[in-house]
Amino acid sequence: MKLSRLGLILCLVLCGALLRAQNVEPQNTVIESESVDGRSTDKETTSVFTGRVVVTATNMKLTCDRLEIVALRAGDPKATIGKIEAFKSLVAIGNVRIIQGDREAACGKAEVLPGDDKILLTGSPVVVDHSVNWTWTGDELEMLRGERQIRGKNARFTGPPIQDLGVDLDKKPEAAPAPAPAAEAPKQP
Repeated sequence: MKLSRLGLILCLVLCGALLRAQNVEPQNTVIESESVDGRSTDKETTSVFTGRVVVTATNMKLTCDRLEIVALRAGDPKATIGKIEAFKSLVAIGNVRIIQGDREAACGKAEVLPGDDKILLTGSPVVVDHSVNWTWTGDELEMLRGERQIRGKNARFTGPPIQDLGVDLDKKPEAAPAPAPAAEAPKQP
């Protein structure tokens, strides 16, 4: 599917937002879907992509059923296609999967909020950090940009095993040293 001029502008905005979050070689952002619907007001431009949505960008791949991108407009409010000032939000819904570096997330809904430097995952979210073999699940997980930090509600963390700190039942305890005889206290006259 070819993107409209509006879709291309939104792709460039999305790419710029992702580049601010990463220090990697820039890659063009490409959004593929079965359909797109773009609309503008004098303050915002909204594009909704539906049907097998795939976003590839710098150090990121996102797949979902529906993607809504909202960008803030600047310049002449009467222009058919306004100048994009900033990326406001990206909301992915349905079978969401995000792969970025060594982290992978899956959920029912992901809200990317660049102004707050976070991604909010809901709908049975699972985040896996393959570099350390850690997995987080919960009712809601929040990933913070640039901090490698995750917050959650009703969260569960699964990590690699911890060394057994228990008692070895087959090992005989070492004999404790005999206590020194107590010195007699001097007798009082």
